[in-house]
This record gives sequence, C-alpha cells and structure tokens, in this order.
Amino acid sequence: MIDIALPKGSLETATLTLFKEADLEIKKTERDYNPRIIDPRIGKVKVLRPQEIPKYIQDGYFDLGISGQDWVKETGADVVEVATLNYSKQSSGGVKIVIAVPEEEDISSSKEIPPGSRISTEYPRITAEFFKDLGIPVEIFFSYGATEAKVPDLMDVIVDLTETGSTLRKNGLKIIDTLLESSTVLIANKASWDDPDKRKEIEEIRTLLLGVIEARGKVLLTMNVAANKLDHLIDSLPSMKTPTISKLYHADYYAVETVVDKQEVNILIPKLKSLGAEDILEMNISKIVR
Repeated sequence: MIDIALPKGSLETATLTLFKEADLEIKKTERDYNPRIIDPRIGKVKVLRPQEIPKYIQDGYFDLGISGQDWVKETGADVVEVATLNYSKQSSGGVKIVIAVPEEEDISSSKEIPPGSRISTEYPRITAEFFKDLGIPVEIFFSYGATEAKVPDLMDVIVDLTETGSTLRKNGLKIIDTLLESSTVLIANKASWDDPDKRKEIEEIRTLLLGVIEARGKVLLTMNVAANKLDHLIDSLPSMKTPTISKLYHADYYAVETVVDKQEVNILIPKLKSLGAEDILEMNISKIVR
C-alpha cells in the first residue's frame, strides 16, 4: 500500500479530475486535507503545496506525489521521476522560469544585468545557481507572491514562473532569459521505487493516470462499409496503428473500428460517409493503455 501527496492550488482541480477519470476518485471536502481514495493500493492521501511535496517524498513521508519539475529542482529533492503528466492547461503547454526586467531598461540578456542587482524570486536556489554560473554577484530576496509588483521600486530584476508572459508584460516587464522549462511530474520515493511490491503499485497508478491523459482528445469511431468500398475507405482513415476490421455475419460488409483525434471528427465523418461508410458511431474513450 502506498501513500500519496497531491498538489493544492492551481493544479488541484485538474488533479482531482484526473484521478476521478482514472477511477481513483478522491473523496474530499472543501476543508479536508486528508482525503481518501477507495483503492486497495492506496493508503494515506494528503493535499499539500507543490513546493513542499518533493522533500516530503524524498524523506519518505509519502511514496508517490505530484509536483512540478521546478520545485524538484528548487528543493534539490532526490526523488525518482516516474512520469511527466500533461493533464492541465498549465502543464500541457509547459511553464518557464524566466528573468524579467523593466521594459525601459537597456538590458536584453541576463549577462548584461549589473553586479549587485536586487532580484526577487520564489526560486532562490535556482536563481543563485544561475547567476553563480554567469559570474555575476547579485542580491536575492525571497518573494512570497506578486513578484512582478516589486520592480522597479523595491527590486531591479525578478525571476518568476510564467506560461505566456502576459502578466509580466501587463506590469511593464520584458523577459530577457529562461532559466528552466518545467512540467508537472509524478515523483516517487527512492526506497519505495526499489521495493518490488510498492513499485508494482506505483507503476499501476501511473498506467491508469497516463491512460486517461492519452485518451483525452480522442474518440472511437466504428462504422460499417461494403466490401467493394473497404480498401478505398481504409486509405483515408487515420488510426493509432491500423484499424480493426471484422466481417459482418452473412453480409458482404465489414465493421471498421479506429481511434482518431476529436478535433478531426467533424471533418472526417462526412468524408467517411462519402466514401461509403454507414452506421457511423462516435464514442468517448476513458483510457488508452499502450
């Protein structure tokens, strides 16, 4: 049985949805930090800040958890990265830790930042390592939020997390460098990963979560087609590998089944009909396990 740490905050709602779709529904109330997952493989479940989770995983308080690669690196946690989980708007596009300065500053590269500059960030470890490698001495101040609001009155530079950079631009800042690109990751305690029983449970949970993510944006199409039109239709039919084809009983027809991207369906279905497909059915998919 494994204990799991899940992230609160911006990833919380998407994480709850992911686990529910994986048939690992998290039973939780609004004020409940000790939810339950009714599954024989899962024991304790905690909802914590993603910044805290990597260290708790490293120290063995939990066997498995979800956090960002940025927090794994910032905390220096020694954990096993089990999988990348692109399951939310934020994680699917990836996020970046960037350096930004006021737009009016005549600085276009981090190498041009003056020595002694004051830098505000939630990532002091990553920031310190970056400027040490550049050989530029700077003053680093930990930020408790609203980092972009601290320049230019209090700080000269910020190091912050962004998806599109729009908030930085709205606050009169320009990005001059990227320190790290980050995704949401499933991480495991090293001892738990080395334990055969726990590793099996971890891998089974990973399979379910990745199966849901893989199925998102895809649908199952089934149809019937006359034998004399089959080859022509198959030539125009996208599929994950090759479509499944079976002969209909006592008929000169075949049943065809394939998985396609949801965004293609509105164009694809009329095309398939024009090629001779009949009785076309579109069905949602809950999981795809490769």
